[in-house]
Amino acid sequence: MLAYFFVLVAIAFRFIPHPWGFTPLPASLLFFGARTSPRMMWFPLALLVGCDIILTKYVYGLPMAWDQFVTWAWYAGVFWLGTNLKENLKPIRIGIASLATSVSFFVISNFAVWAATNLYPKTTAGLMTSYAIGLPHFMRSVPGDLLFSTIMFGTPVVITWLSHSFDKDSDDAAAA
Repeated sequence: MLAYFFVLVAIAFRFIPHPWGFTPLPASLLFFGARTSPRMMWFPLALLVGCDIILTKYVYGLPMAWDQFVTWAWYAGVFWLGTNLKENLKPIRIGIASLATSVSFFVISNFAVWAATNLYPKTTAGLMTSYAIGLPHFMRSVPGDLLFSTIMFGTPVVITWLSHSFDKDSDDAAAA
């Protein structure tokens, strides 16, 4: 249930300003992949595709382009990465997966924008310019991805700890 909640929070978050570039989207997809069945991948993907269409066409007033399909494939890739965490939810593996989402989005999305639009010349210099312009966003997204991954993957641990703490307190009271 928590995985669905985090995906809904991530989608709602896309409709509010986030000037620091902190977004819970990659962390929610990692968490969803780690905590649900692979058959449920359609849920976050369908919501995110719908959200992207609404934001692109109606909020930003931009035409849909083929590079949007690259982003949707990236969503599926992050979900798949989360499924690989399922058997071994160690903090170091979660941190590496979170960093992988940041790096992969930076590399893939900037390449797709370079390839799909006329914003940059179709040269190596144009591609490097695309990456250089995206670098400040990347530098802000890394701490955001790590923060939200820590919060999302830490929430069940804290809930379990609190549950055991309250159970222990009630056992102590019953013994007295």
